[in-house]
Amino acid sequence: MKNIIRLSILLLICSTLFAYKFADDWGFFGHRRINRMAVFTLPPEMMVFYKKNIDYITEHAVDPDKRRYATKHEAHRHYIDIDHWGEPPFTEVPRNWTDCLMKYTDVFVVDDQNDTLLLFGNEVMTTDDAYFTLNGEDIKKITNKAEYKMPTNDYKDFFKKHIQSLYYEDEWILNCDILNEYLTTIGIKANCQSSFAIDRFSAYGILPYHLEKMQLRLMQAFQDKNANRILRLSAEFGHYIGDAHVPLHTTENYNGQMTNQVGIHGFWESRIPELFADKNYDYFVGAAEYIEDTNDYYWDVVLTSHSYLDSVFAIEKELSIYYPEDKQFCFEDRLESTIRTQCKEYAKAYSDRLEGQVETRMRNSIQAIGSAWFTAWVDAGQPDLSDLSDTYLTEAEKKELKETEESFNKGAIKGRQH
Repeated sequence: MKNIIRLSILLLICSTLFAYKFADDWGFFGHRRINRMAVFTLPPEMMVFYKKNIDYITEHAVDPDKRRYATKHEAHRHYIDIDHWGEPPFTEVPRNWTDCLMKYTDVFVVDDQNDTLLLFGNEVMTTDDAYFTLNGEDIKKITNKAEYKMPTNDYKDFFKKHIQSLYYEDEWILNCDILNEYLTTIGIKANCQSSFAIDRFSAYGILPYHLEKMQLRLMQAFQDKNANRILRLSAEFGHYIGDAHVPLHTTENYNGQMTNQVGIHGFWESRIPELFADKNYDYFVGAAEYIEDTNDYYWDVVLTSHSYLDSVFAIEKELSIYYPEDKQFCFEDRLESTIRTQCKEYAKAYSDRLEGQVETRMRNSIQAIGSAWFTAWVDAGQPDLSDLSDTYLTEAEKKELKETEESFNKGAIKGRQH
């Protein structure tokens, strides 16, 4: 029994340390503080509900991080490596989710000669408002034409129904009969023995598209007056909006690994707030505002975050020249363990040179979260929230939270630490 108790204590300590080490984004402290302060931006009609549930909104701000490695689809929602796709203002990336996924999804057919041919995809398609133009050697084999035009809207309808609907499947396997039925309507005959599609986009992040989805889900929860869903979606929505305000969530060089600045991710968004946010930052940002166009708004948040990257990297690189390594990194005791982290003096120098950048993005996050909640409520018809009963978690919700917590604590780390 004593050994079991010792093992339980050891696992608890390890779990806590793991949670601290991999609390990305704003860190657990930052996400909780941002969500909590967003409540105070709301009008009285919403405050009556959110204020009495402020502890839930605060504590569950970190739920998306806890399940980040429990499902392969979660991590991509926290970032977008927008610079992978070109240069600002990144016009190569459609702002609409279906248009984007359609552009960067390759659709293949395997013929009776066992040749795999690329039918649709960014490498073989160009588009205008009315038509997709298909070109390339594979298209010529399929259509006997050097290029082939097909109506944009027809393909978009087919894509949404039969390909985008496969998004959460492990493999995107298409039905040849359904594919051939569609191709016949646009005058193409394909010798299809099997067919599949590959998403080339999501691995580089889908953050702004996920924000739009969360906006609609929260609006629906308000319409249904479902207190549990309102709270859960509000807390998690706040997390993703907070992520969108972090410059390092918008680049392939997310942890300085491409510029010999490994560790800058946690330095900017966790270490600096940890040292200075509690006493020095002003969290009162004024009232939430209605967002007229949420798609434009969230893309502006992402692109604004990206615009800060030059200073994020350049200032740290310059400081690292003047500070010897033993002045950059120090050792601190945390939870019966010693960790290596940026020295307070070095962190202050970086924070000062950034001229309030971290505080500004935290404040912007608070304002944006409150405004997103407010907008969802207004779009839902401003339902009366004063009569919502006390909230509770269903058994299914309790089970899901327990499973994601266990997965997080087991250290199931896979892929990038974005």
